[in-house]
Amino acid sequence: MRAAILALALAAAAGSVAAHPHVFIDTGVEVIFDARGRAQAIRIRWTYDELFSLLVLQDRGLDADYDGVLTAEETAALRGFDMAWEPGFAGDTYALQAEVPLTLGPPTDWDAGLTDGRLWSTHLRALAVPVDPAAGDLVVQSYDPGFYTAYSITGQPVLTGRADCSAQVWAPDPAAADAILQAALAEYAGAAVEADFPAVGHAYAEEVRVTCAAPR
Repeated sequence: MRAAILALALAAAAGSVAAHPHVFIDTGVEVIFDARGRAQAIRIRWTYDELFSLLVLQDRGLDADYDGVLTAEETAALRGFDMAWEPGFAGDTYALQAEVPLTLGPPTDWDAGLTDGRLWSTHLRALAVPVDPAAGDLVVQSYDPGFYTAYSITGQPVLTGRADCSAQVWAPDPAAADAILQAALAEYAGAAVEADFPAVGHAYAEEVRVTCAAPR
């Protein structure tokens, strides 16, 4: 399902084969702590750009009257539209502590809707092993390795379950990221790269860094 939806956006971008990204998503991040003060889950909210939203609505036969308002039945049919992930897909969300990757579970507890012409969805990713950020900052990164989709972390990250933690959003140096992209593209010597675009998405990754007080 994810591949089919992305193909719609690619068709809309015909004529700009090597131009990336094609889909733009505003990302909200919530870190949820358990009763022991450990980060146990991350809730992600994706708000899609208007063009991609329109393509998905048309593909699914929703909002046929184009009034920007979904009925209860249409909203129910929309839920989970972007949750049928292919095997091995990391969900474009990555968690680390002390630069060590943490394992995130599959998406659960998802929801979706349409607001101001833009589709949004939410889902929960549980940490396989809860961690205490006081033992080392918890970092949540949002990026597509193939840079088909551009993620921007918007709004203040939400921390639920602890009052002694803070969260900051960090953005990469765009000039440095562009240089990495151009160097990767130069290796193709003018050949079409859309089907095998270099994995440069990490260079554009925005991240949330969660810092807490002394370990409990």
